[in-house]
Amino acid sequence: MASEKSKVLVIGGTGFLGKKLVKASLREGHATYVFQRRENRFDVNRARLLLRLRERGAILIEGSLSEHESLVCAAKQVDVVIFALSPSHPSKYKIVHAIKEAGNIKPTGPRPKSGLPLMNPKSIVK
Repeated sequence: MASEKSKVLVIGGTGFLGKKLVKASLREGHATYVFQRRENRFDVNRARLLLRLRERGAILIEGSLSEHESLVCAAKQVDVVIFALSPSHPSKYKIVHAIKEAGNIKPTGPRPKSGLPLMNPKSIVK
């Protein structure tokens, strides 16, 4: 039985954990999207990493964590959203609201006290 492939969005895809999640998702054959923050466009090291990820097959989505519409637009394009930023990142609630508005992402697992839905990355990372 062939495993079903997902469209995966990684927010924080250039960070320590995020880049590993992006590479693992690509390796498993999932269509993998990386949220490319406009705020970081002048960071040379991140730009180089994004180019390498794109060469491996990642799809870059440009947006801003402070722009609700860009988050909703990104979430509507995928089946799975992985939040790879710090758990204390101030944008986490904006991202959750955007995912809820997009309406196509289903949370998995228990909800912690923060109220953030947990998305299960086990389906893409082994």
